[in-house]
Amino acid sequence: MASAPSPTVPDEALRPATVDLDAVERADVVVVGAGPGGAATAAHLARRGRDVVLLDKESFPRDKVCGDGLTPRVVRELLDLGLVDEATGRSDGWATQKGLRIHGGRTVMELPWPQLDDWPAWGATASRRVFDATIAGAAVRSGARLASGVSVTGPVWRDATETRAAGVAWRSEDEDGTIREGVVRAPVVIAADGPGSIMAKRLGVERSATRPMAVGVRSYYRSRRWDDEWISSFLNLTDADGGLLSGYGWIFPLDDGTLNVGLGLLSTSREFRGTNYRRMLSAWAGGMAEEWDTTEEHHVGPVLSGPIPMGFNRVPLHQRGVLLVGDAGGMVNPFNGEGISYAMEAGRLAADVVDRALTTRRTADLDAYDLELRRRWGGYYRLGHVFAELVGNPTVMHVCTEYGMPYRQLMEFVLKLMAHLTDGSPADGKDVVINTLQRLAPAA
Repeated sequence: MASAPSPTVPDEALRPATVDLDAVERADVVVVGAGPGGAATAAHLARRGRDVVLLDKESFPRDKVCGDGLTPRVVRELLDLGLVDEATGRSDGWATQKGLRIHGGRTVMELPWPQLDDWPAWGATASRRVFDATIAGAAVRSGARLASGVSVTGPVWRDATETRAAGVAWRSEDEDGTIREGVVRAPVVIAADGPGSIMAKRLGVERSATRPMAVGVRSYYRSRRWDDEWISSFLNLTDADGGLLSGYGWIFPLDDGTLNVGLGLLSTSREFRGTNYRRMLSAWAGGMAEEWDTTEEHHVGPVLSGPIPMGFNRVPLHQRGVLLVGDAGGMVNPFNGEGISYAMEAGRLAADVVDRALTTRRTADLDAYDLELRRRWGGYYRLGHVFAELVGNPTVMHVCTEYGMPYRQLMEFVLKLMAHLTDGSPADGKDVVINTLQRLAPAA
């Protein structure tokens, strides 16, 4: 097995300043989960002068199961937070890419990110080890108080009727094994605690069985192609013997000399249950070893997998003073499995809505968060649900890629649709079609 990656950013630079919590803390807002969605929410609220406590059960730097790809939608959020240079796109621990290289059927096509008024024309990659610490650091520098190694056990209530959350209860364990417990009292709670959200479960907000799910599995390989200027997407997966596999795959180059190699399998696929995902990834990667160096000799670290909740699979997104952000609310694009941008965009909206509600002191004003997100993404997610049903069948996917991939105009349309990249007032006919489709589709 190859040696571990050579980090371009030392661990010391990826440890945002933290605080120790008193048994009872008070704040304007408490944010549960310091991933991209939670940390972005905390940063935006702190910049509005709000007192924010940000809690995470892990300590930084930490790893997450993810493809490590940052689309132009993510880049726009990073620019808004001042975390990347607008001219060069460079930041320590990041690499930038021109666009997407799609592999499908017998065709390989390189598609640059579209030139648009509303979105940047470039994307990036960064390991979640670097990315999450960067966003959390921005929240701290903005004034949020970060407490790591703290597990939230559920909401605390304003009164016995449990009609309104008034903060959260937490628990931690010191290095010597001492258990500490306490509460953070706040009139608004942000639940950004991932697909297994404890807060959502305690509120009784269950996953919807009608919304698509996926499982993602990924690992890292040292490769001579680590500085590739394109991220790669594979619409037909085959094993080393050429057998057709359900799902979609990716290869994302990172600036530490490795590739993030992974695949996703949709719940609409017949193989979704009972599949050995690690074996599936190994079989697929082994079939590309000559081109990508995806051999066991170059393999770095463990193979990790995790759930991908899609298309608002937990609703409502506001309940009793608690707003769900990111994976906690299933805010993953059903077309491509990307969720970071939606978590960060939701965090920015949550900050706007919460800031206004704290001024008016009306809990009902928080309902604007749920309504606005459904307006923005509901129709698009519904289209993605239909797409997921179709491509869950590998034969359908094979036919679409075999006969659709050779046509560049069609694939440029597909890229815009799947990456959710259109202008609001477009001159481009592709934008008109996509915007009309998502406006006419019933909201998810």
